[in-house]
Amino acid sequence: MDGTNGRRVRAEIRNKNVIQMKFNTKVIHGGQQHEPHTGSVNVPVFLTSTFAQKTPGKLQNGYEYSRGANPTRQALEDSLASIENGARGLAFGSGLAAVDAVLKLLSPGDEVIAVDDLYGGTYRLFTRLFSKYQINFKFVSFENVDALVQEVSENTKLVWIETPTNPLMKLVDIEAVAAVCRPKGILLAVDNTFATPFIQRPLELGADIVMHSATKYLGGHSDVIAGALVARTEELGEALHFIQFASGAILGPHDSYLVLRGIKTLSLRMQRHSENALVLAQFLEQHPKVGKVYYPGLTSHPQHDLATRQMEAMGGMISFTFSSGEKADSIAFLEKLKVFTLAESLGGVESLANHPALMTHASIPVEKRQELGISDDLVRLSVGIEDLQDLKNDLEQALGK
Repeated sequence: MDGTNGRRVRAEIRNKNVIQMKFNTKVIHGGQQHEPHTGSVNVPVFLTSTFAQKTPGKLQNGYEYSRGANPTRQALEDSLASIENGARGLAFGSGLAAVDAVLKLLSPGDEVIAVDDLYGGTYRLFTRLFSKYQINFKFVSFENVDALVQEVSENTKLVWIETPTNPLMKLVDIEAVAAVCRPKGILLAVDNTFATPFIQRPLELGADIVMHSATKYLGGHSDVIAGALVARTEELGEALHFIQFASGAILGPHDSYLVLRGIKTLSLRMQRHSENALVLAQFLEQHPKVGKVYYPGLTSHPQHDLATRQMEAMGGMISFTFSSGEKADSIAFLEKLKVFTLAESLGGVESLANHPALMTHASIPVEKRQELGISDDLVRLSVGIEDLQDLKNDLEQALGK
């Protein structure tokens, strides 16, 4: 693992950059420095597994072995900490690897309370892997925080939420949940993938850990698989770094470079994603073939007031059902799309469409999906940054007259 001196050196670098930057500046400069030997404006891709030592155990700038720390990954991790206003960022080989690291903070007999409307991969990790190790999971609706209060026990050690949730776009009041967790010493982790730190910063609202599937909006170009954690405190960041180092689920230097490059345009992209999505959500809401539209930017969303209070924009994710309630209609619609691409994932510059019950949430048992409202006619859209009229025309022709 990288030594104490290395951590001190990098902390000094971060501290030099801790000025009161606005977010649009942070995505480019936050936690960053020019490469010291050449003055390179962009961080180089350090394709090395190990680092030379002048004498045994004495490290040069704190780098020893790239599993413990790599300069390219470190630049990304410092950027992540900066844009989320956290103490330490960590970059992983996937979003699920990041979730896995958080759960490894727990011990057998500990309990996790998670939001019920949850990404299928996270649900699978919880119920099919970690439940085998005597970690207990409860899934509750967080639309009313009283439901959380009733479920908390002396064994509750972690609360896990998404907001907005995937795929039903429910919101969770992060500040209210933090007010329940903090006095009891319960860790609060927030999956901020849909919103990104451009829209909401959970650590400022009382969360302890923020998680991202950096594959999505942070990378932004559908060309990398990556995950991220940002810890509120140095102590928690150090505990998570040990898990990362010991388990080895790190992000490689080239992928780190791609995510870091993506973050530089995050503000511009999220503005366009949000602008396009709001207009399309309004269009869908008025279409006779559409049943219900799930988008927090709509005044019809039951938590629209919370959205306007907690989020600085409404994001690029929309889900909707068909007025017929027929699965066949949703499949026919998806097959007719021309500009939207039928594919897994989200958050890239291109618009994607997805059938949750058959794709991203297929790992959730059908009974559970029905209970949550993930119906067989539900479609999820990741609205990209293409021309708005082209996207609207595509939806219109796919829905038909």
